[in-house]
Amino acid sequence: MGNPGCGKTTVGKILGEKLNRTVIDVDDDVLEPTWRMSVSEKLFDVGGERFLEEEGQALCNFPTPTKSVISLSGSNPLHQKAMRHTKQNGVMIFLDVPQTDILDRLEKMKVDRIVGQEAGIGMAEILNYRQSFYEKQHDIRVTCCSGDTPEIIASKLLSALKNVHNDPGYVSTRGSDCDQPSTFLDTVLQGLAKDGGLFVRSTELPTMPRYEQQRLIDMNYSDRALRILHRWINPLEIPGGQLRDFVLKAYSKEAFQDAHVAPVRHLEKNQYLLELFHGPTASFKDYALQLMPQLFSKAVRNNDKHSKYLILVATSGDTGGAVLDGFRRHSGTVFNDTGVIVLYPLSGISELQKHQMTTMDGRNISVVGVNSNFDFCQSTIKQIFNDIEFNKTMKEQFNTKLSAANSLNWGRLIPQIVYHASGYLDLVKQRVIALGDEIDICVPTGNFGNILAAYYVKMMGFPIRKLICASNSNDVLTEFFITGCYNLRSRHLLKTSSPAIDILKSSNLERLLYHTSGNNGELIKNLYQDLQDHNHFSVSEEHLRKLQSMFVVGSCSEEECKSTIVQTLKNTGYLLDPHTAVAKTVADRYTSDVPTLITATAHYGKFGDSMLPWVDRHCVSDYTSEVVLNRLNDMSSHPPLHLGLKDMCQKPITHTVQCQPDIQDITKYVVDIARKM
Repeated sequence: MGNPGCGKTTVGKILGEKLNRTVIDVDDDVLEPTWRMSVSEKLFDVGGERFLEEEGQALCNFPTPTKSVISLSGSNPLHQKAMRHTKQNGVMIFLDVPQTDILDRLEKMKVDRIVGQEAGIGMAEILNYRQSFYEKQHDIRVTCCSGDTPEIIASKLLSALKNVHNDPGYVSTRGSDCDQPSTFLDTVLQGLAKDGGLFVRSTELPTMPRYEQQRLIDMNYSDRALRILHRWINPLEIPGGQLRDFVLKAYSKEAFQDAHVAPVRHLEKNQYLLELFHGPTASFKDYALQLMPQLFSKAVRNNDKHSKYLILVATSGDTGGAVLDGFRRHSGTVFNDTGVIVLYPLSGISELQKHQMTTMDGRNISVVGVNSNFDFCQSTIKQIFNDIEFNKTMKEQFNTKLSAANSLNWGRLIPQIVYHASGYLDLVKQRVIALGDEIDICVPTGNFGNILAAYYVKMMGFPIRKLICASNSNDVLTEFFITGCYNLRSRHLLKTSSPAIDILKSSNLERLLYHTSGNNGELIKNLYQDLQDHNHFSVSEEHLRKLQSMFVVGSCSEEECKSTIVQTLKNTGYLLDPHTAVAKTVADRYTSDVPTLITATAHYGKFGDSMLPWVDRHCVSDYTSEVVLNRLNDMSSHPPLHLGLKDMCQKPITHTVQCQPDIQDITKYVVDIARKM
C-alpha cells in the first residue's frame, strides 16, 4: 500500500514474478470488473464519500487467493473494515516514498481518479491526509529514497521481508551458539536470561542507511522513534501501526512538557545539551519507561495472558520514580494482574527523589527503602531472579512470575536509542552540522545503559566519533577503560551529589563486552564468574584497544562538580543538575574539534537539597522541597521549573515500608505482595 504514484502496481508485478505468486491489482482486477466501469468514472459518478464505501465493500467481498501479491488502491486504507479483512490474509507493506517524488509523478501522469480531486482539494493536502492512514495500517515500512526505481523498491521490499521472516532473535550474553534464541516479546517478559546473563541481538546489530537518516531530519520525535525502533523490533511481533500507537501515547503532550520531547540546546562553545528531563518524573528514564510498560502489556497479552507478573526494580534514584509513573500511567486491564516493587537505598538518593517515589499513588505499586546502597538492591534482585526454587514456588502458589524494568530488561533499553539518534538529527536540523558530520556524545554513566544506547546509535551508522563515559568519584569504569581491569576488591561505594550514578557494578557493560568480543558468550560467562568469585576481571589487550578506539573516559570529584555548576550558571545562566555537571566536567577536559552533545539526564530540581547551598549563599537547611525548588528557579529560568516536581511537593507520603539489608526479609515482602495480587 501507499500513496497514488508510489509504484504499487509496478512493484507488485516485479514482486509476483520473483516470488512466483499471483498478482492482483485492486483497481484493475477487483474494482473495475465489479463496477463494470473505470475507477475515474465511478468516482465522478458517485462522489468521494460513496466511492470509499463501495470500494471498501468490493474489497471485503473479494475472495483473496493464497500466495498472492495484492497492490491496494491508494484509498483502500481509508476504509477500516476492508483493511481488517485484508490484514487477516497477509502482511501489510507500506511503500513510504518521499512526497516530492509522488507529486512530481502525479503531475506527469495527469492523474484524475483520486478521491478528493473531485471536491477540488489540493494534491499535497490529499497526500498528507492519507499518510496518517498508511501509518495506522502498515505492518512493515519500506523507506524509499528520492529517485528509487521500481526495481530498487522491489529489492528493498524483498530484503525487508527476508529480515522479518529470518529474525535471528535474542540470546544471553553468557550463552552458547546452540542456545535457542528468544523473541523480542519474550525478552521483555523475562527481563534476565535464565543463566543470569542479559539479552542481546544474536547476530549483527541493525543499521540505518544515510538516506533513511535524511528522511528523519524534519520529523518530530515520535515519528523518528517509530522508524528507529522498528529497526530493533520485528514488525511481525509488533506491527508498525500498533507500535505507532504505543509511541504516540508514550511521548504525548500530557506526559512531556516540551513540544520537542527531547530538545537540543546550545550551552557554550562547541557544547550542546540533549535535555532529557521534560518527562513526568524529570529524568531521562521517562523516555524508556513511558513506552516499556506498553511493550510489557503487549508481551503479556501475546505470550502469557494467564499468569500474573511482579516487576522488581532496584533504583539509584531516577529509575524508581519513572517505573512507578510509567506502569501507573499506562496500566491497561492487563495490569490488574501486574505489580511493581521498587527497592531504593534509604540514604543513597536525594530527598526530592525519595519524596517523588514515596508519594506516588497506584494500587499496583509498592516502594521499599533499604538501609544499604544501590549495589545491594540490584544484587538482591538478581539473586531473587536466579533463585530457581523461589521462582518455582511463586508460580505454583501464586501463579506469579517475576520480571525486571531496569535497563537489564531489553525492552527498557532500546527506547533510549531513539533520543541519542534524535539529538544528532536535531544538530543537523539546527544547521550546527551537515548530515554525515561527526559528533561526540558525553554521558554521565553509572549502570552503563544510557551510554550503551549511544553505542548502538553509533553501530546503526550514525556518525558518532567518540563516546565519552563520565563517572563521578565512583570511577570504576574510568579505571576499567584505562587498564582493562574491572576491579572491585578495594572499592567502597561513595555517596555523592550525583546519586543516580553512585554504582560500582555497571550491569550493562556486560552487553558491550559481548558485542566487542565477537559475541563470545563463553568469555563473558567466565569474566562475570570471576567478578562474582574474586571481585575483579580483566580483558585482553586486543579487546581493550577495541574499546579505547570508541570510548573516552574521565571522572569528576565532588568539588569539580560543584565548581562546574556554579561556573556554568555564571557563564551561561543555565543551571545544570549534578549528573549533567559530571558530564560537562569530563567533556571540558577532552579537546574536541567537533560538537559535543552532552546528555542532560535530570532536572536540577530533583537534587535541590544538595545543590541549593552551592548557588545560594543565603539558604538555610530546613527549607521544604517546594521552597528549595522555587529558590533554585529564582536563580535561573534556564531550564524552566519542572511543573511535575512542583506538584509532587504537595502530595502526602503513602509508602512507608523500610527494611534492613537482609535478602530473606526482602524475599518475604515479595511473597506478601504476590499473595495480595
